[in-house]
Amino acid sequence: MSLILVKNSSKNLFKPSSTSFSVMVKGKVIQFRRSLKHVHERHFILDVGTKDKDAATKFVGKIVSWKSPAGKIINGKISGSHGNKGLVRAIFERGLPGQAINDSVEVK
Repeated sequence: MSLILVKNSSKNLFKPSSTSFSVMVKGKVIQFRRSLKHVHERHFILDVGTKDKDAATKFVGKIVSWKSPAGKIINGKISGSHGNKGLVRAIFERGLPGQAINDSVEVK
């Protein structure tokens, strides 16, 4: 897990509103959030490098961004933890393509 300092200043729903320095964490897209017969297109399960549920809940409300190979950025927000192994759920502003699975994301 690598950490990078980033200056945030924007007024979008999927970006932090105040000007401050935050720590950027690399994560990995695991899978769509799904059930037996339904796939939630905008909901994804991410691995952010935490080991348990308590550590994963600290990421709730953080901003997630995925960059496509063409350079397009899709932003999302972490909505909660998923399971007991430290995974988190993220809701993106639009659905990610299938090529995003096993690709890296940035958590700010």
